[in-house]
Amino acid sequence: MVTIAFLGPEGTFAHQALRGLQVAEGATLLPLANVTLAIDAVRAGSADAAVVPLENSVEGAVPATLDALAAGEPLVIAEEAYLAVRFDLMARPGTALADVATVATHPHAEAQVRRWLIATVPSAEVVLVGSTAGAARAVADGQYDAAVGAAVAGELYGLDSLARDVADNENAVTRFVRLTRPAPPPAATGNDRTTFVAYLRENHSGALLELLSELATRGINLTRIESRPDRGRHGMYHFSIDAEGHVTDERVGDALAALHRVCADVRYLGSYPRRDGTRGPTPVGRHDPDFVEARAWLAGVREHGAG
Repeated sequence: MVTIAFLGPEGTFAHQALRGLQVAEGATLLPLANVTLAIDAVRAGSADAAVVPLENSVEGAVPATLDALAAGEPLVIAEEAYLAVRFDLMARPGTALADVATVATHPHAEAQVRRWLIATVPSAEVVLVGSTAGAARAVADGQYDAAVGAAVAGELYGLDSLARDVADNENAVTRFVRLTRPAPPPAATGNDRTTFVAYLRENHSGALLELLSELATRGINLTRIESRPDRGRHGMYHFSIDAEGHVTDERVGDALAALHRVCADVRYLGSYPRRDGTRGPTPVGRHDPDFVEARAWLAGVREHGAG
């Protein structure tokens, strides 16, 4: 039986995203209190995989996920999922909107409903907790008056919705990833994403440009790049990067090898099908046959003095 950990408790958006994955069918779902515990469960072997948020279209990347993937035993992303984020303001039955003095929610959720809360319950104190489902459970337990979270959390914990589809941005989307222990990547589909972390060898003028040039000269488009401080190396940073393409693509593999030469380290975090749209065209001279032909030409020059 496959066990999949997720940012719990039941009723979180991570839980909702996980239930939409085919791999969840027949699996044991293991809710854990935070992202770090879910990821550590995979490393410890108590879970075969973990589904955690990686980034949100409004609030940006999830630092806890980025930092957990950049350190510790390596893990890889096996697949990604996108979830449109819709919030409800939920309270115990019989609670009126005028009765709401405290509202509990997750920091990323708060960032997406901040203006709505100010306009609707301006006097309410907003309390930040570990998950939106945890907020709903705390309301059910009587700790807070209301919670902002997924409607399914209200159903699980017996709450009524005081307001539905609450959001400052109606198009907010959260990207979740399923993490596993290192394994060969799935076959390339032609519309893939590769994630990795690049650690600078030293902080100097043009260090980031040096890194990006290796990708740009091979025509690799980036879909996300985040800088994070290196723990234990004051003033030093590493970069968490999503790039179009698959590690088996000649240009992507060549770029990763080049980064391995110039960086202090490169941590490969997986190649997997992209779920948010179609990749851009591959530039002229960067298709796989172009690399094969170029290597053959170079071999001829080295062996015969002419290509």
